[in-house]
Amino acid sequence: MGFMYRRSFLQLMHKSFRSKFLLFLFSVLVCRFIADRSPHWFKTLKKFFETTPTAAVGEIGLDKGPLAGGIDYSDQLVVFRPQLELAKELNKPVAVHCIDAFDDLLEIMRSIGPFPAGVILHSFNGSAEVVPKLAELGAYFSFSGWFTYIDEKIAKKTLKSIPSDRLLLETDSPDGLPKSDESSSDPKPTLNEPANILAVLDYVANLSNMKKEELAELSYVNSVRLFSYPGSKLLTDQ
Repeated sequence: MGFMYRRSFLQLMHKSFRSKFLLFLFSVLVCRFIADRSPHWFKTLKKFFETTPTAAVGEIGLDKGPLAGGIDYSDQLVVFRPQLELAKELNKPVAVHCIDAFDDLLEIMRSIGPFPAGVILHSFNGSAEVVPKLAELGAYFSFSGWFTYIDEKIAKKTLKSIPSDRLLLETDSPDGLPKSDESSSDPKPTLNEPANILAVLDYVANLSNMKKEELAELSYVNSVRLFSYPGSKLLTDQ
C-alpha cells in the first residue's frame, strides 16, 4: 500500500519499488475472499510471519457494503478478530479495510487494543465522529482516490477531525481511481495507478487549506514513523 510521499512524489515512488519502502504485508486476504480460506489458514499465516519477520499485517477487514453482499458477515468477524489479535501480539502495524462496519470495528479494537504499532484504516470513509475514538486506540487514517467522491462538506469535516500525526495518503491502485474532471473531453481511464497519488494530494491539500509540500512532508513523516517497527526493512536499509 502506498503511504510514503515527499516533495518529489514520483521520484520517491520510483525509489520505493527498488529500495527500503518495499514492505510485505500478510493476511488471509481481505474479507471478500475469506470463503476460499483453508481449514488451517491461521496456522499458515503465523508461519508466514515466522519466516518473514519483516512483514506487517494486512489487509484484513470488515465489509457490509454492496460488493460484500454475498459474504457471511459473521464469518468475517470470525476471521477478523484473530488477525487483529495477531497484529497486537506481534506489535506490528495492521492495514484494515472497513466499509459500513465502524461500530463493530471500534468495539473489537477496544476489546483487544490499544495498538501502539498502529492500525491503518485504509481508504478511510468513516465519519468525523468516530475518528477520535479510533485514534485513541492507535488508528491512522489513510485517504485514497475514493475520498474524492465523498460530499465535500463531509470530507472537510472528516479531514478537520484527523490528528495531524495520523494522516496518510495512498492510491489503492488499481482501484480507487480519483474523480475526473467531467468538463474534460480527454478519454477517461478505467484503472487507477500509483502516479495518481498526486491527484489525492491535490484534493486533500485543497480541502485542508494546506500547501501541497506541507501535506506531502506530513504524510511522509507519518508513514516512516508507522513503518519503523522492530524488524522493518525500512530500518535495516536506512
